[in-house]
Amino acid sequence: MPRRSARPQPDRTVDLPTHTRDCPACGRVLWAANKPRRTVVTLDGLVQLRLQVRSCRNPECPRHRACLRPEQEGRFALPQHEFGLDVVALVGVLRHAEHRSIPEIHAELVRRGVPICARSVGNLLDRYDELLALSCSDVERLKAVTAKAGRVVLAIDGLQPDVGHEVLWVIRDVLSGEVLLARSLLSSSQDDLAKLLGAVKGALPTPIVGVVSDGQASIRKAVAQPLDGVPHQLCHFHYLREAALPVYEADRHAKVQLKKKVRGIRPIERKIEGRQDPEAESIRGYCAAVRSALTDDGRPPLEASGLKLRDRLAKVADSLDRVGAKRGSRRN
Repeated sequence: MPRRSARPQPDRTVDLPTHTRDCPACGRVLWAANKPRRTVVTLDGLVQLRLQVRSCRNPECPRHRACLRPEQEGRFALPQHEFGLDVVALVGVLRHAEHRSIPEIHAELVRRGVPICARSVGNLLDRYDELLALSCSDVERLKAVTAKAGRVVLAIDGLQPDVGHEVLWVIRDVLSGEVLLARSLLSSSQDDLAKLLGAVKGALPTPIVGVVSDGQASIRKAVAQPLDGVPHQLCHFHYLREAALPVYEADRHAKVQLKKKVRGIRPIERKIEGRQDPEAESIRGYCAAVRSALTDDGRPPLEASGLKLRDRLAKVADSLDRVGAKRGSRRN
């Protein structure tokens, strides 16, 4: 879809010179070829980069007329991209850490003042996955990171952006927090996951002392192949969710029963339609409080929505009792 509005003007300008003055091939002085301008969209606004590009004028040099761009350009954005690396990183965090959809990520970026369309969000998510896979391929860096603790505790989980698409399997070290491997698979079979765990085990000299994952059967069987004898347990969230399942069911049933007792707010609101006296305004406020309590759900297992509804309705009932007591004392 073509752009329907003009691009916003850059908020600031940054000059990026080329620090390399001599040709790396022949050693002669590089000439200033041109000074292009490039606009990058960052979380702090639009930045205009004024670049100093140099090239070698030696006809006998193998790098003759090859452009050498500023070294600092790479810390702002990827080549031929208009969005900065900070925007790419935020898209990845919102997707893989907070599990937000592409429309939700687009809405969050727009809220932060980033001019972007929904299709570009999907493209940036692909760039993030590529950068993540590239960082995970540096075996020497991962060896140095995991060697500090002397042991590795693996955490494995699969992330599926959309139903029917490939699943991004991520294996990370719990102690250091580093991602050891990230790879997309069309299937999540036992053999495919066992190959991923085997690749991590073969690349790390540090011993693996434990594995943390959810209760998926294919993961449990895959861990038993290359990591036979290594302790394997559920993650804290899944463990707590399974343990709290009976409590959650009882809380959900109690919430349904509470909702049955407080339904009928709309008929009360209709009786006071058109009235602007203080009593009508007070009734509208109480009705809004009850409606808000009914629609505000908790997040099990840490927040019981039934108990939250009970507490809020109890506060509304106590307030009504205090108002009734005050009115009764005035009449006396």
